[in-house]
Amino acid sequence: MTILVTGASGNVGTALLAHLRAVGTPVRAAYRDPRRTARENDAVTLDLGVPETLGPALHGVGAVFLVGATGPDQTAQELNLVRAAQKADVRVVKLSVWRADERLTPIARLHHPVEEALTASGLPWTVLRPNFYLQNFLRQHSIHATGEFSFPLITAPISFIDAEDVARVAAHVLTTEGHDGRVHDLTGPEALTYDEAASVFSDVLGKPVRYVGLPDDQIRAAMLGRGMPQFQVDILIEVARAYRDGGAGKVTSTVADLTGRAPLGVADFVRRHAAVFG
Repeated sequence: MTILVTGASGNVGTALLAHLRAVGTPVRAAYRDPRRTARENDAVTLDLGVPETLGPALHGVGAVFLVGATGPDQTAQELNLVRAAQKADVRVVKLSVWRADERLTPIARLHHPVEEALTASGLPWTVLRPNFYLQNFLRQHSIHATGEFSFPLITAPISFIDAEDVARVAAHVLTTEGHDGRVHDLTGPEALTYDEAASVFSDVLGKPVRYVGLPDDQIRAAMLGRGMPQFQVDILIEVARAYRDGGAGKVTSTVADLTGRAPLGVADFVRRHAAVFG
């Protein structure tokens, strides 16, 4: 059974392709850029915003890993894929977001209608809801430069997860039975505050690292100053407000239960990327 992987150039998609290929699963990588498609075997050009590209991409596949780019059109674009999957009668494994069912954050509200559409689609489906990605720390170049990192202010613990672990779960779900109609909440092995995470960085790197939690107006100005789109900035600040005092600290055993391997914690993540942070 060939598996179509959308978002193949992203953190989760890239790792998922590697996992599936490592075990000999036939895969078809989907990219928006035809130049990227041309550089790879078994790849297809697909734009979730252009329905005409979806049918050919789904032809001959048995399952699709669905991940859309966060933006104002994300919901509509992912719904395009759900409709195309219904026509092609293929299984869908959707990458969603933490607590999407509660529509607690703007990102959750982008994902929720797609989850509902899958539930009503008549298709076999599975939803993966990961918590905050550890990869967000890799964008904090100031850890290396000045020994500090800044995010919108959140004082409560967060059960950060590595995108690689999300990909391992996705690979397992896509290649084994028993996951239809199920939602998997995915976290790392522990919940840490940003201050506690900074202490872990300090211990592993052998240098002082501190967290700077900026007020909303300051972090907004800083992110806009770095060239981040207004839509993304607004979303990140609203997410921080939603989880500022709690709500992202739950730890699940799902990664280990499904894959037989414990998820990566913050300390091991820092060790793995010490060349970036040190």
